[in-house]
Amino acid sequence: MPEMALTAELVARCERCVPDPGPRADFTYYSEAEFTEMARTMVDEREGNAFWIFAYGSLIWNPGFNAAEHRRGTAHGWHRRFSMKMERWRGTPEEPGLMLALERGGSCDGILFRLPEEAKVAELARVLQRETDGPADHVYLRWLNVRAGGKVVPALTFWAHPKGFHLPEPPSPELTARMLARACGHIGSGAAYLYNTVVKLAEHGIYDKNLWRLQELVAREIERAC
Repeated sequence: MPEMALTAELVARCERCVPDPGPRADFTYYSEAEFTEMARTMVDEREGNAFWIFAYGSLIWNPGFNAAEHRRGTAHGWHRRFSMKMERWRGTPEEPGLMLALERGGSCDGILFRLPEEAKVAELARVLQRETDGPADHVYLRWLNVRAGGKVVPALTFWAHPKGFHLPEPPSPELTARMLARACGHIGSGAAYLYNTVVKLAEHGIYDKNLWRLQELVAREIERAC
């Protein structure tokens, strides 16, 4: 793989201190006990079968949970795209950012993580708490059939929706790059999110041509701004 245009040094230019806006007043949040109960229900529905999670973005480089094993896998019929508008976490209302989601069409190479048998509920609760906030987010959880090593396994993934997300129209690569180069929230910048994803995918031998082109555009935007 050729050398990336987007470097750690360029990403550092995008980082800044942004205060945590705190919980949304118009949102119903789960308690820790409710996350655990949700995890227990989902594990029970698997009836003792292995519990796999399919990661295609930040869960690859910052999973926040323990896995018994991981392997490369392909979800057919879905593709990753920066299509989630973010006004917190990695953006603000003044400079909204974008995060990856899965949308219909194509295929997506990512990483399958198997939860440890002895701690399925506890580890799944950690993932649910990381990826969701409350019942309104359930619509973005989806079971996918992921092909890995000649077999197909059902895997839970997050932020996948057949009708897309809440943007008037899909942003062009140029607009996506501008937003990622400028956006930063209390957990970090859009540029860092892209950089970490491309780097970690490469470590697993995954080359996403759209993300590769996007990192070049984001690098150009950062250099232009500075």
